Amino acid sequence: MQSEPHIQPTHSPDQPPILCIVGPTGSGKTHLAMALAEHAQSINQTIELISMDSALVYRGLDIGSAKPTRAEQAAVKHHLIDILEPTESYSAARFANDAKRLCEEIQGRGHIPVIVGGTMLYWRAWAHGLSSLPPADPEIRTRLDEQGGMIGWPAMHTKLAKIDPVTAERLQPNDSQRVQRALEVFEITGKPMSELLADSPSEDGREGSAIPAWISLLSLEPSDRSRLHQNLEKRFDEMLAGGLIEEVEALRKNLDLHADLPAIRSVGYRQVWEYLDGEVDQAEMRYKALAATRQLGKRQLTWLRAIAERNTFDPFNPNELKAALNYCKQNLSQ
Repeated sequence: MQSEPHIQPTHSPDQPPILCIVGPTGSGKTHLAMALAEHAQSINQTIELISMDSALVYRGLDIGSAKPTRAEQAAVKHHLIDILEPTESYSAARFANDAKRLCEEIQGRGHIPVIVGGTMLYWRAWAHGLSSLPPADPEIRTRLDEQGGMIGWPAMHTKLAKIDPVTAERLQPNDSQRVQRALEVFEITGKPMSELLADSPSEDGREGSAIPAWISLLSLEPSDRSRLHQNLEKRFDEMLAGGLIEEVEALRKNLDLHADLPAIRSVGYRQVWEYLDGEVDQAEMRYKALAATRQLGKRQLTWLRAIAERNTFDPFNPNELKAALNYCKQNLSQ
């Protein structure tokens, strides 16, 4: 089994750096990108947005993923949105290839590519490449899914702890996706994931990370964590009022969909799926979804703070938000 290719995008010195707007979920990345697009139009420039979000690639996952509206997508060209059915899978390596290709195509049109999102493993693959971790093996993954369904993911986590205690220590027992991946990597390579990452310590994005010269990275990082949590709570309640449960009910009509698919594992969808399965009541579903959203934001901030020399702005400070927009505008003039 060959490992994933090392993907190192190139950047011509005659072209401006590619702008990348990142931040935790709910920090206002899309709003900032749309404001930048409006400014670009006012100075006769065109930007095209490339989504760096693991949920937005799926058709039918609209409300719970906070997908840009049809009006927003009509106003500004968006890429890597609605490109897959929720029965399919998308990978960091595929994103890296897609992002590299799209940046070249957009620049070839004389437009400016702006990558927007918070899936930081995608960032790592695009900016630095993935070299030591093997690609997914469908047969092994299916078998692990079946085993996890039979004995439970905490028991699978215990199994992982015996072969890779370092990785098991940083994973939650119920984090089925990551526990499965670590077990899969061990079966494919015969080595613990922690050992493979130790050989390339920056690959998981948590250390030794710096911004490549061809990327201009703007990071939205709120100083007030409690306010971010309040905003996330309000947003999820708005999603529920806007038809999130009905959206998942419509997805469930596709008999090929199940709870272990990456699309359904997305934060919010996983919890509503459990509610519709009768595993939790609505109050517990809401609580678990909010907890998972906060955990996602925490992981995203951990990734971000490991990246040296990023340009950081507080989205809840009006002056800093204005400064963030000005920083983006400067990128257009380079």
